Amino acid sequence: MDTRKGRPKGPEIGLHQAMRLCQLNHRQRLEFLAEGLPIILQSAQGFWQSSQQLREAHGREAQVLEGFAKEEAAKILILMDAVRCPRKLIASKLNRIVGWFYDHLARLIYAEAVSWRPMHLAELREYVDQQRRGHFLEGHAGEYILPNWTIYQRESRLYVDIEAYQDGELNWNAPRHSYTGFPILDTFVPPALQVVGAMEQVGMFTVSGLQAVSDIWGSLEYKDREDHHDGEKLTERLLRRLLAEGLMLDTAEEKDLALLYRSWQIPMYNLDFSLIPVSLEELEAAQEREYWSMVGDPRY
Repeated sequence: MDTRKGRPKGPEIGLHQAMRLCQLNHRQRLEFLAEGLPIILQSAQGFWQSSQQLREAHGREAQVLEGFAKEEAAKILILMDAVRCPRKLIASKLNRIVGWFYDHLARLIYAEAVSWRPMHLAELREYVDQQRRGHFLEGHAGEYILPNWTIYQRESRLYVDIEAYQDGELNWNAPRHSYTGFPILDTFVPPALQVVGAMEQVGMFTVSGLQAVSDIWGSLEYKDREDHHDGEKLTERLLRRLLAEGLMLDTAEEKDLALLYRSWQIPMYNLDFSLIPVSLEELEAAQEREYWSMVGDPRY
């Protein structure tokens, strides 16, 4: 018998209370986010700076901290999508958006998506769906079945664990690092961290800055064929308003504006980031198709 059933719910006290953002009105939510976004950025930058200090002597630990930096930066990107969501839709979207704030896969996809260049939201949806598949095929003819690589990289770097390959054999996972040994690559600031740093520089992490983001980006719902051309126009309007209202920091540079034009991904509040289960039968059928496409199907 599951004794947890029927237990009274405990008070909403402690961590993991982001869902309560849904209980705030628009103004209260912007005020609360303006307080928290700089804190998240400081956390992300702290993880990144610490990773660089450990890189040569403790590569695996450095990569763990770098991963934390990316996920913290992704939290900002997720919350900014909540701000960019049209106000007429936010009541139906916010609960799910805030859920991604705590989801490792969603955060890692958000961080990676900064570097993607889809034509429009429909293509971006395809990219995201590919990244959230529970298992996939690898190898010259798809002969290997592998778990979701985004989650596997995170977990295998963090923990010693027992894993199984497709032959059923059990093995110990020993965390290791994969630094390239080329300083120019290993010390490159993650794109997601660059983008959220630029957001702070141009004044988005203020109540007025967030209101500007909401007003301008909220004027267009991204649901299918909306693209980066639309986004560039909205970004230009946003930056002009931030400048006119005197919200940009004195330390803001041209590169910050260029980063936002180039790398701030179009809004993803209408996408799904939950893991897609893929059955063994589906994978084996895909393997067979891969094999016959390589050698030529004798039936045709």
